[in-house]
Amino acid sequence: MRRGERHATIDPTRILNALPHPILAVGADGIILDANLAAEIFFGSSRSILSQQTLASLLPFGSVLLTLIDQVTQTEMAINEYGVDLGLPRLGTEKTVDLFVTPASDAGGAVIVMLRERAIAEKMDRQLTYRGAARSVSAMAAMLGHEIKNPLSGIRGAAQLLEQEVSDADRSLTRLICDETDRIVKLVDRMEAFSDRRPLERESVNIHSVLDYVKKIAQAGFARHIRFIEIYDPSLPPVLGNRDQLVQMFLNLVKNAAEAIGESRGDGEIELSTAYRPGVRLKISTSDEPVSLPLEFCVRDNGPGVPVELQPLLFDPFITTKSTGSGLGLALVAKIIGDHGGMIECESYSFRTIFRVLMPMYVARSEKIASAGQSDRDLD
Repeated sequence: MRRGERHATIDPTRILNALPHPILAVGADGIILDANLAAEIFFGSSRSILSQQTLASLLPFGSVLLTLIDQVTQTEMAINEYGVDLGLPRLGTEKTVDLFVTPASDAGGAVIVMLRERAIAEKMDRQLTYRGAARSVSAMAAMLGHEIKNPLSGIRGAAQLLEQEVSDADRSLTRLICDETDRIVKLVDRMEAFSDRRPLERESVNIHSVLDYVKKIAQAGFARHIRFIEIYDPSLPPVLGNRDQLVQMFLNLVKNAAEAIGESRGDGEIELSTAYRPGVRLKISTSDEPVSLPLEFCVRDNGPGVPVELQPLLFDPFITTKSTGSGLGLALVAKIIGDHGGMIECESYSFRTIFRVLMPMYVARSEKIASAGQSDRDLD
């Protein structure tokens, strides 16, 4: 800055909206006075709607946050609380957050509340874990394809030769050998999908056409007894992806949801939704800079939910709640999403499970060049 030039002023509202954490100003009567953009996203309501309500109306009775606000009001001292499970009844979710409550000076008993969602950092760590698990399966699949399938073909051939010589009573045993070798070969074939390390060919994909295609397949077969609900953002930009793999990924998620609901339920529902959620960025191995993941795709079901002890392991290979499952479906989903540079999270409660996928959007080459040129001019 040259001598004599005045400092530029920035609107405080723009500063608050630039922060990634939800921030609220709450009056002495409990009414929300102001909220930043992150708070609007967190509570699922606009600033104008939030400012007409009390904070207590958004939280369950006896919420820890309300207790903290009372303590801060009485002591006029800031209080922090870490790892709090904050319920949001209107959204039907519960989030783990760190709470920071401080008195607002000269504001007649008002307080400032900041929430730091712990899941954000934990999600990033889990993505690395999921991708590490997928790489482990890839190495195992390459080994199995060579070390197991060849001997199995020999075992099956020998069983077929024996079948011609044995009695009718023993023929069922040779048939069992053939059936079991076929079953193991199919399992290895599924695992070989993890060992494909060719560069992923990605292009502009309309995610709504992918979801419609997956829904048609599901309704014609395994999900014919389930009602589908679609909540789509019609203005959503295209995703940068591989259409065939995206179909496979969502087919696995929808099939998983249908099996969780079961065939005996008469009120089974699967909700497919899309939305634009700016603000999430993830560092991936194929890029020096964090990649923006603004496209959110959700698959929600009203099945019984995932057991709490299995939730951290859900995308690991061979983890399943089904008696006949192989535990590879969700591991393959994690690999496909990792290959796309995206991330996936699961939230599960009683009769409500949500698989949330965040993906990068497609940007035309001309737009990338224009953006790079603008960045160069900004540095001049």
